[in-house]
Amino acid sequence: MTSSEILVFGAHPDDIEFGCGGIIASETLAGRKAHFVVCSLGEAGTNGTPEQRADESRNAAAILGATIEFIELDGDAHLEVRAAHSIRLAEIIRRVRPAKVLATTYMENQHPDHSKLGHIVRDAARIARYGGMKELIEINTHAIEQLLFYAVTPEAVQREITPVLIDVSAPDVMSKWNAAMSAHGTQAATRNYIELQLTRAKLLGAQAGVEYAIALYPNDPLVFQSLAQTGKGARHF
Repeated sequence: MTSSEILVFGAHPDDIEFGCGGIIASETLAGRKAHFVVCSLGEAGTNGTPEQRADESRNAAAILGATIEFIELDGDAHLEVRAAHSIRLAEIIRRVRPAKVLATTYMENQHPDHSKLGHIVRDAARIARYGGMKELIEINTHAIEQLLFYAVTPEAVQREITPVLIDVSAPDVMSKWNAAMSAHGTQAATRNYIELQLTRAKLLGAQAGVEYAIALYPNDPLVFQSLAQTGKGARHF
C-alpha cells in the first residue's frame, strides 16, 4: 500500500464519517491521501446487518476520497485493551506510514469500544517506532508526526485538552461530509445522527468565527516552525 498522509481508526463502520468526516473531506479535496481502518462490522448494533454496514462504510469512504479496510479485533461491544491489538495496529501504521493518525477519544462515558480503541491506538503509535518489536521486525519502523483524537458524540469530548478546531465550512467539504453521513442509512433509524453532528459543528463554528468546525484533541503539544502556521484563535478579543 502506498503511504497515506492521514490514517484514521474507527471502532465501528460509521464512527469516522460522523466524528470527523468533514475534516477528511477537506484534506482529500486538498489532495492529501486518507486511509480508514474500521475495527468491527457493528454487529452488535440495533439496526443494519454487518454486510449492510460494511457496504455503507465503503460507499462513505469513496465519497470522502479515502481508501478503507476492515479488521477484526474482539468484535463490536467486546473490545478490550490488549497488547496484541496495539501490535496489530502498529503493523498497520508501519505499513501505511502516515504523517497524522486520528482515533476516537479515550473518554470513558461513551461507547466502550470508542474509549478502548483510543487507548489501543495511542499505544500502537508508540510501538510502531520501536525497532526491537519481534512481531514487527520485518516491517520498517515508523514515527508519526501527530496523534489526534476525534469525539463521535458530545459525551466523548476530551474536556481536559484544548482542542484544535478545523474549519469545514467550504460548500464542497460540507456536501461531501453530508453525503458520507447519509450513506449510513441503517443508522438513521436509531437517531438523527446527521443533525446531531451538524449542530455540534455549527456551535463550534460559532465559537471559532466560522460557519462549521470540527474539534480534534492532540495527544501531544503541537510544534510549529512559525507563528504564521498557528492560524487564528477561537476567542474574539
